[in-house]
Amino acid sequence: MMTEYQTATDKIIADAMANPSPAKSMGDPGITPLSPSHTQQNDTDQVQSEPSFVVVVAIDFGTTSSGYAYAFTKEPECIHTMRRWEGGDPGVSNQKTPTTILLTPDRKFHSFGYAARDFYHDLDPSESKHWLYLEKFKMKLHTTANLSIDTDLHAANGKRVKALDIFAYALAFFKEQALKELSDQTGGEFDNNDVRWVITVPAIWKMPAKQFMREASYKSGLVSRENPEQLIIALEPEAASIYCRKLRLHQMVDLGTQTTQNGFSPTDNVGSGMTQAKEHVRRNRQSRTFLVENVVGELWSELEEGDRYVVVDCGGGTVDLTVHQIRLPEGHLKELYKASGGPYGSIGIDYEFEKLLCKIFGQDFIDQFKIKRPAAWVDLMIAFESRKRAAAPDRTNPLNINLPFSFIDYYKKFRGHSVEHALRKSNVDFVKWSSQGMLRMSPDAMNSLFKPTIDHIIQHLTELFEKPEVSDIKFLFLVGGFAESPLLQQAVQNMLQGRSRIIIPHDVGLTILKGAVLFGLDPSVIKVRRSPLTYGVGVLNRFVEGKHPAEKLLVKDGTRWCTDVFDTFIAADQSVALGEMVKRSYTPAKPSQQVIVIHVYCSEKESVGFISEPGVRKCGTLRLDVSGTESTAPRREIQTLMQFGDTEIRAMAVDVSTGRTVKASIDFLSQ
Repeated sequence: MMTEYQTATDKIIADAMANPSPAKSMGDPGITPLSPSHTQQNDTDQVQSEPSFVVVVAIDFGTTSSGYAYAFTKEPECIHTMRRWEGGDPGVSNQKTPTTILLTPDRKFHSFGYAARDFYHDLDPSESKHWLYLEKFKMKLHTTANLSIDTDLHAANGKRVKALDIFAYALAFFKEQALKELSDQTGGEFDNNDVRWVITVPAIWKMPAKQFMREASYKSGLVSRENPEQLIIALEPEAASIYCRKLRLHQMVDLGTQTTQNGFSPTDNVGSGMTQAKEHVRRNRQSRTFLVENVVGELWSELEEGDRYVVVDCGGGTVDLTVHQIRLPEGHLKELYKASGGPYGSIGIDYEFEKLLCKIFGQDFIDQFKIKRPAAWVDLMIAFESRKRAAAPDRTNPLNINLPFSFIDYYKKFRGHSVEHALRKSNVDFVKWSSQGMLRMSPDAMNSLFKPTIDHIIQHLTELFEKPEVSDIKFLFLVGGFAESPLLQQAVQNMLQGRSRIIIPHDVGLTILKGAVLFGLDPSVIKVRRSPLTYGVGVLNRFVEGKHPAEKLLVKDGTRWCTDVFDTFIAADQSVALGEMVKRSYTPAKPSQQVIVIHVYCSEKESVGFISEPGVRKCGTLRLDVSGTESTAPRREIQTLMQFGDTEIRAMAVDVSTGRTVKASIDFLSQ
């Protein structure tokens, strides 16, 4: 994968120029690369450095709902889910709590989850507009193109708050809850240093978003900057995949078999299996401890070396698709195709409902109502949420959505006529007004709100199944809260047409959480990943007539150089084994130099020639702090190792002549 380098003096790295080319203005090029190579680190090297923890606590920080689970390292097969949350909604499982946060008018943390929502809801409207209430804010990390430490979020009252503060408050809340529960369980003060924390993120998130979660963890006191390995970032579909391997037949609904399973036949309506599954979960709800088989589950006994399966993680904000292959005998996993997906989670349905309301009542009214009566807006969306969950392909009776009194009242003041009048003249046939003060939606109307989001998911799945790496898929695991939707289940079934079996775990909303605990107990279970992007740096090469474009020529001290050459560290969709390193050696331009700064570039294309090509962007900075490592050697060689096989990119460096470690860091957030 790496190009053959000439001798050390043949290349000089350009200390990445702000103007793409040619680099006439760049002054002294910062560093010289010496020796490229690509090494595979032994697994055994890593095992010894694994710190010992008493317990692994995983936080599933979701777009719509969040929760935590934990397991003691001495009893890895017992996964405990968190205590019941107070204030759950009727018709909605309260195994997790809504990802909602409330700050006081002076911006101090007040509450999280149901507690935040209920307190905010009970405030007088004149008071509530001063409080800062946030929900569904996680999506901002996916949708912000130039995410930074200073990225803002908007509260329900329109006020801006720092995203980093909000995420840090949320993580501090989970830390406090989990440590309190662990202290109660063990009968003494539980020390945070004994916890390995795992935070789940979508696999399609870019590096800045993952680093942002890490920064929020440092700010929240979850872990300290001096002890970064105490926190693992886990990818949501990977976590689901690890848990699904352990499933036994009574723990799942199989939409693809022709035999009766769990007492229902697959020819029954799609949703009936889920209904029974939910009943099963409800009965077992008093017990919050799940026993995970140490052996590989029964499903796995049907899988052979090399078998492939897809995990479709349908959450509130994003849908993540991951393709894994089994490596026996240990049952390690290999990622076959880079994670894909997009912002097609269940909140898309909420946006469609909002669009429908705008069509009926006017965008101007809805915008005003959200700001002037924010708590009533939250109420309306809660009412919609429980009806949304009742949508099913075979439903014939209408779905009623309660309109809050303040909606009806405010609309009359705003427009001078009634809600009923608005519905009559809106030409939206499938939504009627019921005299009990409800919007009455026909099942077709509700299904049409699902359609854009489900269409996106099906289109994505269809494209994925056309890829050569994704042929002969044995199972498709449907996980995440949105996977409970019978409409989505039916759409996936219709698209697959029996090409692979669809498996839905019973506790579909907790699959990622439990898998994240298992991942924290053994992070080496996923041995091979695919790089989502091509990463590299800009360097100078000896200019070759006929090969290099004339506009890239730079003459320096009589030597002809080609500027902007992209030196590839790792290519998009390339397999990277866990512990695999990309090695580069650099030498400071001046003996007195304290810091070497190297700009890292990335692209979605697999092969890149120059950093100035379209689609190549500066995405991060590799910083080598070489102060205090001065040596008497005529040339200092700083050997840098970058690790790409993990869920985050890491860098290490050493001064070759003295053998001393050089502080190395990769920053993707401060562009």
